[in-house]
Amino acid sequence: MVTTTAAAPEGPARPDGWSVGLDVGGTKVQAVLLDADGGVHERRRVPTRRGLVGVVDSSAEAVEAVLHAGGVPAARLRGVGVGLPGVVDPRAGTVENAVNLGITGREPFAALLSHRLAGVQVQLENDLNAAVQGAAHVLDVVEGQPVDDLAFLALGTGLAAGLLLHGDLRRGARRAAGEIGHLIYRPDGLPCPCGQRGCLEQYASGSALDAAWPSPDDRPAPAALFEAAAAGDERAVEVRDAFVRAVVAAIRVLVLSCDPERIVIGGGVSELGGQLLACLVAELDRQAAASPFLATTAMPDRIRLVPPGLPVGAVGAALVFRAPTVGRPDEVGV
Repeated sequence: MVTTTAAAPEGPARPDGWSVGLDVGGTKVQAVLLDADGGVHERRRVPTRRGLVGVVDSSAEAVEAVLHAGGVPAARLRGVGVGLPGVVDPRAGTVENAVNLGITGREPFAALLSHRLAGVQVQLENDLNAAVQGAAHVLDVVEGQPVDDLAFLALGTGLAAGLLLHGDLRRGARRAAGEIGHLIYRPDGLPCPCGQRGCLEQYASGSALDAAWPSPDDRPAPAALFEAAAAGDERAVEVRDAFVRAVVAAIRVLVLSCDPERIVIGGGVSELGGQLLACLVAELDRQAAASPFLATTAMPDRIRLVPPGLPVGAVGAALVFRAPTVGRPDEVGV
């Protein structure tokens, strides 16, 4: 694993093997404490405060909270891994254009957080790249066999994928690998903040469901929609099925471009659980029945959901200190 982080001092050797992983989102920072074997011992979350200083402080508080819960002093940490949205340079320890966090310029996040944590080593990674590593780790534990060829499809505010292909983390020449949410799904369709129209994430994301089916109460829009559809609401069925077709289009893109062994679906919408999986499998089966070619790809057999309540992004971030090399060294920091 490439862990060169010029912005974060390594300090003395830390033989215990403990590490903390953070998944930094727009509303919360999720933290996990992992032992030397990758076992999760504690989980904590704190609200995210926007802006560079706010995000650094929130991240430090999450680290301190999970260490306190586990009774592990910071001196025993091998390091802290952080999954961040935006353009992340793991080698330099910087992040930029994390607009959901209120960070726009190129900022030395690893150095700032390391200083806030009294010199603990900090390694940054893009949040989806961290999540796909966490998903691989979880599948290894759940299914009892290593899976190093998979895509993590995040159905959250946006739509994007992390790619782990034959054990190599694929960032891309300009770190755009997996940005499938900005493929055109419907020409001249809904406007997208990226400047295009008809982008896939305008139809296959949590924010797409928020817009198409505003929840009448405090329930998340996906839960309200699927409940109404199950009750026979014709309009809800129409909206649900359109969403499912768009998500299946994203799955099809991943299979036909990268052919991963597994596709793990996470993000807020994945909390629908079995009802989402059943709809996706039914649509994949329907399309396969009409296409002998698609039938040979066995897409339904590849789909998994993230286990409920397990923060794979934070787990993957913690794994940067013990995972085998992911991505060629020349890809890191390109």
